[in-house]
Amino acid sequence: MKLFITGGAGFIGSNFIRYMLDKYPNYSIVNYDKLTYAGNLNNLKDIEKNPRYRFVKGDICNFKLASKYIKESDCIINFAAETHVDRSILNADKFIKTSVNGVFALLEAAKFYKTAKFIQISTDEVYGSILKGAFTEESPISPNSPYSAAKASADLLVLSYFRTHNLPSIITRCSNNYGPYQYPEKVIPLFVTNALDDLEVPLYGDGKNVRDWLYVLDHCLGIDIAMHKGKNGEVYNIGGGVELANIDLTKKILNIAQKPLSLIKRVQDRPGHDRRYAINCSKIKKLGYRPQYSFEKAIKETVLWYKNNEKIWRPLKKKVLKKYY
Repeated sequence: MKLFITGGAGFIGSNFIRYMLDKYPNYSIVNYDKLTYAGNLNNLKDIEKNPRYRFVKGDICNFKLASKYIKESDCIINFAAETHVDRSILNADKFIKTSVNGVFALLEAAKFYKTAKFIQISTDEVYGSILKGAFTEESPISPNSPYSAAKASADLLVLSYFRTHNLPSIITRCSNNYGPYQYPEKVIPLFVTNALDDLEVPLYGDGKNVRDWLYVLDHCLGIDIAMHKGKNGEVYNIGGGVELANIDLTKKILNIAQKPLSLIKRVQDRPGHDRRYAINCSKIKKLGYRPQYSFEKAIKETVLWYKNNEKIWRPLKKKVLKKYY
């Protein structure tokens, strides 16, 4: 099978490419990535010479260039997106262009070249906040940030192309990911790398916002299962089943890094900050999905990865995050 993977130089995309090449020896992959600030080819340095892998620099909004590779592919898996909520609050323009205009261009190309399948990688944030219970795939979407609104728009476009044009499509919505190669602006790598440098960790508000944490390789497994066993036109939630308040997550990171809790710095909460995310994953579990990594072990391995791979994350943090935070 020939896969056309967009945004494959990012955190989740790069882990997924490595996962698929390892698992399926007969699959080949074109990694199509614009290489924005969060796209890093060092994430895939170990496989760059693999004969079944090819990198192409390109924007998903570029219909002509993307089509050149889509017409030769069996499946499109779209990871490409601007993903940091804080950035979307400051400037939503890039989020709309990538998640709305870009997804539209990919769908048009997939329709024209009759691509066998289109997999849209989405987020649980499209559902909004829930204080009790958990969202199912049938729950109405109610995004609260420009980022999640852009992703929700993309989801609706994908579903419309399935219903109107019979384009084989599946949407996956994941909870918060963590693991190696994550860009150090997201909460876990930011807090880990700050802690390693004995810097304060900026905790929003009262720290009681709750997230479900999903190890990135479990997310890859979920996408794999949805791609091969899922039904076209369906949405599948993929979660880790580990709910933690941000304050508890922060304390756990500092304890693993053997740093004092005094590094915690309370900062003003961000606008529209969702209180709790929770998704019901029973639908994909019926297809055989079960998380393979325990949170306690995976979070320790994640902290250790950042400790042992400064050459990868430190240049990124120095060049970009110093200006942003």
